[in-house]
Amino acid sequence: MGLPDFTPAQLTTIKNTVAKDTNNLEFDLFMNAARSYGLDPFRKQISAIVFNKDNAQKRQMAIIVGRDGLRSIAARCGDYRPASGPANIVYDESAKSKTNPKGIVSVGVTLYKQDNKGTWHPVYGEAFWDEFAPVKDEWAWDEQERKRKPTGEQTVDGNWSKMPIVMLTKCAEGQALRAGWPDQFGNLYAEEEMAAHTMKDVTPSEAIEQEAAHRRESAIGGRGLMMNMDGTGALQRIPMGEVADRCIDFIRASDAETVYKWSIQNREPLREFWATSPNDALEVKKQIEAKTANLDLAS
Repeated sequence: MGLPDFTPAQLTTIKNTVAKDTNNLEFDLFMNAARSYGLDPFRKQISAIVFNKDNAQKRQMAIIVGRDGLRSIAARCGDYRPASGPANIVYDESAKSKTNPKGIVSVGVTLYKQDNKGTWHPVYGEAFWDEFAPVKDEWAWDEQERKRKPTGEQTVDGNWSKMPIVMLTKCAEGQALRAGWPDQFGNLYAEEEMAAHTMKDVTPSEAIEQEAAHRRESAIGGRGLMMNMDGTGALQRIPMGEVADRCIDFIRASDAETVYKWSIQNREPLREFWATSPNDALEVKKQIEAKTANLDLAS
């Protein structure tokens, strides 16, 4: 799917709005990306953010795709199915504050990817409030000094305050799309995913590295992994200290085909397990390979 050629006036409008911080080279790259993905800047399906604008050595442009744009690309993949149920929302009453109005801990979204045998597998994306919410310093008018000053408090505003579930769900959906369809979405980010990092002028690659490190640290600290442990596709949170034993018990109790399908469904959490507990993950990997060694995957 391509885009029509834009007139010089239309290109000027795009440059002054959704790509306003780009230089000429970055703008050319952005427009080529829009045409390549078949996304319309005028419909805000795609836009550009430039990080470190005043630092030539660290300057970097990020391509930002709106939710409609992401779903448009996904629909063209041919092996994508959207979420069929509500998002999995975890709340913590003690977390309610100005920076987290509803006390949301995380939101999880399950999309579905079809393999070459026609079987649909769940692809889970999870976003944590403390990783994505754009928390900022609160300012107020100081009558004594007759100017606005920081109050010492922090807050979130805009849609993150009005529609926090919607905003974090968009982040979780973006995570799931990159996990299940890395070729199509590996370098694309939803605007909501970059909200917190834009304020800190952190590049997309740095943001993803920080997020991955935070997730590994959080998992070790007790959040655990969201995994399917019975082959049905239902997800449950497994404490990190129990992951290896639960996986090995499941593998030993199941037939080869079930174990193979289970390993595909849990590909992303197993990768995260490898990053946090490589020795235990290696033992799980050996068990999977031993169980499926004689399985004819071509049939």
